[in-house]
Amino acid sequence: SSVQDLNEASALHGKLMELRGSDIRIDASGVERIGVQCAQVLVAGARGWQADKKSFLIEKASDAFEKTMQLIGIEPDHLVAKEI
Repeated sequence: SSVQDLNEASALHGKLMELRGSDIRIDASGVERIGVQCAQVLVAGARGWQADKKSFLIEKASDAFEKTMQLIGIEPDHLVAKEI
C-alpha cells in the first residue's frame, strides 16, 4: 500500500519478523505518506538487521518518505543499513 499509517504498523512489523534473518530490500518509491509508528518499526527493523549482520536496504525513498523521517529526527542515511 502506498499509505503507511498506524493501522499498517503492526502488519509491517509482522512482515519484518517473518523475514528476520535474511537480507531484505524495501522499495520506498511509492510511499505518499508514512506514519510515525511505521517509521519507528522501520528504524527498529534496521537496528535488528544490523545486529544480525544482515543487510536492510531502503531503496528509492520518495520525497514524502524522506521528509517524514527528517520530521521525526531520523536522517534517512542512518535508517539504511550498509551492506555487510
